Amino acid sequence: MASKPGILTHWPWKPLGTFKWVILAPWIAHSTYSFFVKDPKERDLLYFLLFPLVMIRILHHQIWITLSRYLTAKGKNRIVDRSIDFEQVDRESTWDDLILLNGFMSYIVYMVSPEASHLPLWRMDGAVLVLVLHVGAVEFLYYWFHRALHHHFLYSRYHSHHHSSIVTEPITAVVHPFAENMAYSVLFAIPLYTAVITRTLSITTLFGYITYIDFMNNMGHCNFEFIPKSFFSVFPFFKYLIYSPTFHSLHHTQFRTNYSLFMPIYDYIYGTMDKSTDTRYEMSLLLKKEKERVDVVHLTHLTTLNSIYHLRLGFSSLASRPQSSSNWYLYFMCPITLSFAMLASFFGQTFVAERSVFKMLNMQTWVIPRFHSQYLNKDQRKTLNRLIEDAILEAERSGVKVLSLGLLNQGDKLNKYGELYIKSNPNLKIKIVDGSSLVVAIVVNSIPKEATQILICGKFNKVSYAIANALCERGIKITTIYNDDYGSLQSRISTNFKKNLVFPGSCAAKIWLVGDQLNEAEQKLAPKGTLFIPFSQFSPKKLRKDCFYHVTPSMEIPSSLLNVHSCENWLPRRVLSAWRIAGIMHALEGWDVNECGDTMFNIHNIWEASLQYGFRPLKINHPCFNP
Repeated sequence: MASKPGILTHWPWKPLGTFKWVILAPWIAHSTYSFFVKDPKERDLLYFLLFPLVMIRILHHQIWITLSRYLTAKGKNRIVDRSIDFEQVDRESTWDDLILLNGFMSYIVYMVSPEASHLPLWRMDGAVLVLVLHVGAVEFLYYWFHRALHHHFLYSRYHSHHHSSIVTEPITAVVHPFAENMAYSVLFAIPLYTAVITRTLSITTLFGYITYIDFMNNMGHCNFEFIPKSFFSVFPFFKYLIYSPTFHSLHHTQFRTNYSLFMPIYDYIYGTMDKSTDTRYEMSLLLKKEKERVDVVHLTHLTTLNSIYHLRLGFSSLASRPQSSSNWYLYFMCPITLSFAMLASFFGQTFVAERSVFKMLNMQTWVIPRFHSQYLNKDQRKTLNRLIEDAILEAERSGVKVLSLGLLNQGDKLNKYGELYIKSNPNLKIKIVDGSSLVVAIVVNSIPKEATQILICGKFNKVSYAIANALCERGIKITTIYNDDYGSLQSRISTNFKKNLVFPGSCAAKIWLVGDQLNEAEQKLAPKGTLFIPFSQFSPKKLRKDCFYHVTPSMEIPSSLLNVHSCENWLPRRVLSAWRIAGIMHALEGWDVNECGDTMFNIHNIWEASLQYGFRPLKINHPCFNP
């Protein structure tokens, strides 16, 4: 928001939230009905196509968003190499408001202007008129309007909202207060409405001009250089007619230069061209040739079908919030979702989803395009292990120091917690970390000192055995639901502490440490007010309203960990999983060991290291204690 919000700052449909698009519903219904019911001679193709145009514009923007985030996450080709935060993501989450406004205005103009109906597919004179008016009127008026917006009165009330984003993304282009976007819409409508009243506008010109505006807007804010140097070398005059992403990026960092819309000619004419534009442009092109050093990779995978939209490459408004129940509009995207899932299953390869920086470490998150359900399928294990191993070898070739295995990319039956890849590639320099030691440290340190009884349940693994050992050493009584689990613990607990194992049914513990596969019947056995603390990658389903559920092992990150602007699955903002943090700790401390198979790193050392670097455990939402 602007520093001193002026009148008409907020969008009128803000109270509607995600249901704001309902305001177009009457026109969508009427245009569709008219097109299919009316006599072919009376049908108006333009009226019918206005809503598809709106949808095409949204798709166009989303393609730019995904492309920009992918390229800036993958390599060192960022024009402005600074971090993005959640504040910017929230501020830009309403980027579709302008498209909705334009759709609303288009229907209004169509209803009140008879000249706008039954447009031809193409007219050359209309295209020439729109082109001339854009170059001569729109570009000129925009330049001076933009300069006026940088006057302190208008800047503080309106335009500062847009300039709050120093690091631009494609959607930054359309993020303005309502009044400012209204002014832009009227400005861009000058060529189109002139063509309407002169009866020279065609459907092709209308669609082409709007697409041109969207393309140039997105390109100018994408934060990676898009135009090759050879283009301006062959056509030198075009540097006055086409701006580059570097050109507009300088406007966001220098503020008082490069005011032009898409054609820099007016900055040249009025002396506001930034003197470093050409130098910065060439530097940006050089950055594309340099490969960025990556120190740590966190290898994760997709969870649910809709998790593709929760990636940073997907919908930022969803990626910036913990995964929960699906938003209503995702149901309408089922065909796209299912198509992506099928393509990913047959052709999908591991891709870079995001990047972050901490203590001079460059970190990336890589995603294997497979879903949770596929990891549970025994027939998929060979394919999954091939994908994971290929990712590890690619990281090895890229000089990555540490790769942490997230979610189900590690497992006893799948790959022996990553040991499979060490054995098949004995000369690996990269260190594989399953994060089990930090998981144990977080769970153990979340238990209050006054606790005397703990129940461990769910699927047992090396983490649960290590947790039981650590708690028994503290003198806490440990019990289980089943006799078999009790016997399994007895064989793993140190002899000196076996006295702290309690036979199932002998105590009513109100703190349950839960692993995978905890079912509804087992949850019903818990006393009222029980606290469920998971030690696995996935939390149990919240079936009990009279109990409390903690998140999976994770920690709050320090403020110096930069460029974290999406949530890791279901975790809150600026919280990372123990498995991901463990890889960071191994890289920071230079621990030259693998943590996989039955091997577990020193629990005390990794806990102390995480605290030393500013990571903090999450507070447990339970009325009885606050560790």
